[in-house]
Amino acid sequence: MILAIDIGNTNIVLGCIEEKILFVSRITTNKQATPDEYAISINNILKLHKIDPEKIDGAIISSVVPAINNAVYGAVKAVTSHEPLVVGPGIKTGLNIKLDNPAQLGSDRVVGAVAAIAQYPKPIIVIDMGTATTFCAINELGEHLGGIIYPGVKISLDALTQMASNLSGISLTKPKKVIGSNTADSMKSGILYGNASMIDGMIDRFEEELGKTATIVATGGLSETIIPFCKHKIIFDNDLLLKGLKIIYDKNVE
Repeated sequence: MILAIDIGNTNIVLGCIEEKILFVSRITTNKQATPDEYAISINNILKLHKIDPEKIDGAIISSVVPAINNAVYGAVKAVTSHEPLVVGPGIKTGLNIKLDNPAQLGSDRVVGAVAAIAQYPKPIIVIDMGTATTFCAINELGEHLGGIIYPGVKISLDALTQMASNLSGISLTKPKKVIGSNTADSMKSGILYGNASMIDGMIDRFEEELGKTATIVATGGLSETIIPFCKHKIIFDNDLLLKGLKIIYDKNVE
């Protein structure tokens, strides 16, 4: 059994994996937290899911928040007594990255692509909706061609409410119709249908450049909210990154 951890800008997703994922949990990303504080959080989550830390054989971390890597690394080592692998230079992923500078590809996008290639027909478009919304294009050969980075749903909503004095915060629930007849429904429609339309439009443009109809896979905390409003067939895989971390762990540890 391994402990897999994906550190994002808003949340840290962690889970234990054997042949299957035993649980998935989230804690808030806190740049001020110490290794001991993260260790307490991880230990409490393991207890909640009745996981004995002594039965964890190893761990792996991916991160887009370098500032807390050492703290989480130290926490994992303290809880499991294992030094975790960290997705980055020197780690075997098997992913052929065709970017101008492959080192610029975020570890979360690497992990998501690895998992998608392992279980879905190519070509593939991987959509990850978190703090940012990202698209990754994978061709028929399994090569990562690149993608886009777009302001996430919550960033867009927060910017709208902070910069426009007369617009207050809203819940992301479905409005009565696309054409809003009041301020709250107009904002909901803009955020929900606006992001869904962006996703549909980018899928069309990606497929034009790929020259093929692609398998569309979405993950990330906000995908489940937005994807139902899209017109394309999109597979929602909330555990994609944890699956990718397990694949990468297995490639690097006999």
